[in-house]
Amino acid sequence: MNHIMQFTHLVIALVATLSLVAPADGLVLSRLPNISAHFPQSVCNRNMVLKSTTASSVEVPIIESQRNLTMIQSKIVKTLMVAYIASMCVALPVTLFPVYLLYKLKLIDRTRKENWSLKVGQFCSRWIMRIFPFASKRVVANSDDEQLKNPEPCIWVCNHISMLDVFFVLALDKKMRGINRRPIKILYWKGLEANPVTGLLFKMCGFIPVDMLANGNGNANEYDPKSFKQMLKSTKAAMDEGFDIGILPEGQPNPTPEEGLQPIYSGAFTLARMSRRPIKLMCLYGLHKMWHPDENIGMKCDAREMAVRVYPGMRVFKDAEEFTSTFEAVVGHFGAHGYDLPDEELSMWLDGSMWQTELSRRAATRLAAEDIAQGEKSNFEIKNTVERS
Repeated sequence: MNHIMQFTHLVIALVATLSLVAPADGLVLSRLPNISAHFPQSVCNRNMVLKSTTASSVEVPIIESQRNLTMIQSKIVKTLMVAYIASMCVALPVTLFPVYLLYKLKLIDRTRKENWSLKVGQFCSRWIMRIFPFASKRVVANSDDEQLKNPEPCIWVCNHISMLDVFFVLALDKKMRGINRRPIKILYWKGLEANPVTGLLFKMCGFIPVDMLANGNGNANEYDPKSFKQMLKSTKAAMDEGFDIGILPEGQPNPTPEEGLQPIYSGAFTLARMSRRPIKLMCLYGLHKMWHPDENIGMKCDAREMAVRVYPGMRVFKDAEEFTSTFEAVVGHFGAHGYDLPDEELSMWLDGSMWQTELSRRAATRLAAEDIAQGEKSNFEIKNTVERS
């Protein structure tokens, strides 16, 4: 009898899992009426790459709100996610060891060791995520984006919403940056090296550490200025060796992405200006609903839908404020809602015309204030003249 009950429970759990996982390819589509009218069926799947000729004509599927999971579904998602994390903890050391051994035996150089380690990390994350599909993934990119076809050196900037970010970036890198993508090194908080698995992965890939105080997510970053010199040196060496650079301008996971971004640091602009490289925008959405950066919430798993948006084109920003304003407007909106700004507004931000409009508005406001001040001054002088007469 006990065996029958155990078998029954196993079947129920399997059915519940399949009800959650099996429709993953159509999960987003089922919540998006009329999507087939806009896209060919070949691109209507979980890992979407939108085909478009211009940035302004991209119609990004809208998720008004993520589907809240039932308690049972939430537990299943959490179980799958924990299984994924546990499997990564085993797979990464095992698969990275041969690369480490080849490097120690001086059969490969450091650059090749870092390239191979990055590919190993991407392979493990991608395939283990397929074995334990705890998330419904959606990648939104322009298939005619020249950077996807013929990538050039650039600085990649992205928001930061969860400890899962780096693993999804690894798993979806081919979808996000194209088959001909360049190798990349990501700037990360040095405190993550305390975790033996992330520490091993980041060091093997040659990612670049930045030291700052562990004062909790949502609080102002307190960087160690002494680490900047080594960070700049490592970044320059990585660029010279043919790596792109990835930066998270918020500096830490954002506990409230639905309210917009945290304060944006201009380090990405500084590196872009120093290296004379353009900046490429991308955005993550939804991962905080699975693993929240607030330790009091943690792995609550309220939803399983996530999205990555890779914006077309690259920009050489004229100053830091233009970069931070554009990043906050474009990435902040998608990170909060899971869909883009209106087409015209998005295009204006991406091509820089919105910033020029903002500068013109500021200039007009300043001139108006000066005119008012000058008028008040003239009225005061006339009043004094009349009183003296």
